Amino acid sequence: MTRPALDHPVFDADNHYYEALDAFTRHLDPKVAHRTVQWAEIDGRRYHLVAGRVSHAVTNPTFNPIAKPGALYHYLRGNPDGDEVRALMRAREPIPAHYLEPEARIEVMDRQGLEAIWLFPTLGVLYEELLKHDPEAVTLTFRSFNQWLDEDWGLAHRDRIFAAPYITLADVDWAVRELEWALDRGARLICMRPAAAWTTQGPRSPGDPHFDPFWARVNEAGITVAVHAGDSGYTCHGYARDGFSANFGGGGMGGRPSIKAWNIERAALDFLATLIFDRLFERFPAVRVASVENGSEFLPDLVRKLRSMGRRTGRYFQQDPLETFRRHVWINPFWEDDVKEVVEYMGPERVIFGSDWPHIEGVPDPLDYLVELESFDADTRRRILRENARELNELRPA
Repeated sequence: MTRPALDHPVFDADNHYYEALDAFTRHLDPKVAHRTVQWAEIDGRRYHLVAGRVSHAVTNPTFNPIAKPGALYHYLRGNPDGDEVRALMRAREPIPAHYLEPEARIEVMDRQGLEAIWLFPTLGVLYEELLKHDPEAVTLTFRSFNQWLDEDWGLAHRDRIFAAPYITLADVDWAVRELEWALDRGARLICMRPAAAWTTQGPRSPGDPHFDPFWARVNEAGITVAVHAGDSGYTCHGYARDGFSANFGGGGMGGRPSIKAWNIERAALDFLATLIFDRLFERFPAVRVASVENGSEFLPDLVRKLRSMGRRTGRYFQQDPLETFRRHVWINPFWEDDVKEVVEYMGPERVIFGSDWPHIEGVPDPLDYLVELESFDADTRRRILRENARELNELRPA
C-alpha cells in the first residue's frame, strides 16, 4: 500500500510483547504454583495451568512458532478474497528476538519510524479473570509478573519503550504498594483491565471509594492509567459460549456472527461509564485514563447515555458527565474503526494511535495506519500519531 508522507516520528500507544516462558513463574514461590500459574504438557503440547485448570485463552502460550503481524489485516479490511480465518493464521515463524527483548525491538522501531511505544502484555491481560476468586493469588501472580517485566524490558527503556506494569484492585493496599514500586522504577503508565474489582468482600466498582487510596496516589503522581482490553469476564447469557479465546472462534470471525464479538466494547463502555457515575474524576481531577485496544464503536452509545444521565440525575454530578468524560479519557480506536467519528465525539486532543503490533488483528506494519488519517490536516494527524501519547506519557502530578 502507498503511505502518505510524514514529516515527524510516531508514538505508537499499543505495542505488545510475547511473554517469556518464565514470565509468570520466575519470581513465584513454587509453593503457591497450584493457586497461580504453572506449566503442563498435554499430548506433547505445553499449556498454562491457571489456578489448576488448563487455560485455552491462546492456542500456543509458548508463542513459538508465532503467527505473523497483521495476519488478519485483509480479513478485517472486509475480506475481499473470502479467506478463512484459520487459513490466514497458519503461516507461522520462529519467535524473533524483538518480541522478547528491548534492544532488538528498538532496532525494529527504528526501521518502522517509531520514536516510542507503549508496551502491553499478551497473556498478562487474560489471567486475572481466571484467578479472581482468590484475590491473594491474583496479587502474587502479578507481583511476580511485574518483576519479570522490569527485568526483561524495564519500564522506561532508553526513554523509548514504556512497558506498562499490570495493576489489579483485588487488594487496594497491594495496588498502592505496586504503584509505588512502579513509580520508583520510572513507570509512565500502568495497565488495568476493564472490569469490576474482585476483592475478598466480592466484586466492587473500580470507582468505589474503597479504592480511593489507590486513585489518590495516581492523582498525586499524575501517571496515566491505560485500561487495556483483555478477559473482562463478560457473559453471553447462553447466546454464545462464554470464556475468552484469542483464536477468534465463536467471535464472529470466519463463521456465524456472534454477540461475543462485542464483549470487548461492552466491557469498555461499562468500565468508563462507571468511573463517571462514581464521580471518580470529581474526587481526583488529575487522573487520566487511556482506553487502549477496546475499539471505539461503543462511543455513540456511551455519549447518548452520559447525556441522558446528566439530564435525569439533576444535581448528582458537580460537572457535566459528558464533558468530564471528554476531559479525562483518551480513546485508541481499532485501526478499522471510523477515526473521523472518534474525533467528532472526542476532539483531536483525545484520540491516540495504537497499531496493536505485532498481534494478528493489528496492522502488518505500524505506519500502515497512515492511510486511515489521509482526510485530516497535518496538525490533527500529528496530534493523533504523536503529541497526544507523548503528553500522556509525561507524569502530570496534581
